[in-house]
Amino acid sequence: MSEKTCTIRTRKFITNRLLGRKQFVIDVLHPGSSTPSKEELTGKLSKMYKVSDDKTVVLFGFRTKFGGGRTTGFGLIYDTLDILKKIEPKFRLRRAGLMAKPEGSRKQRKERKNRIKKLRGKAKNKTT
Repeated sequence: MSEKTCTIRTRKFITNRLLGRKQFVIDVLHPGSSTPSKEELTGKLSKMYKVSDDKTVVLFGFRTKFGGGRTTGFGLIYDTLDILKKIEPKFRLRRAGLMAKPEGSRKQRKERKNRIKKLRGKAKNKTT
């Protein structure tokens, strides 16, 4: 539905060799339709820039202008998946499905951490 009316433009395109990526601001024009999904935009960008693996494209920070029809965000295209995993923050890796979510609730993790602090030596490794 929104694929037909969606136009993508990139600006402020920079090739950052130090971080092994291309970075840019992405403008999406979608008059009369809802904001396209990140998966849809990732697919279009990977075709546009001839990227072999869609997982190396990271999109974030999208804001729709008042009145709709135009959305602006930020995009990164990494050279390899290894560089992406090394540089990207953990929350974005979890969002992309490249890192596992921590086990248990937040409270359980904190209680476990505090129990381990009371132990010494090899006993710390035994607790799970």
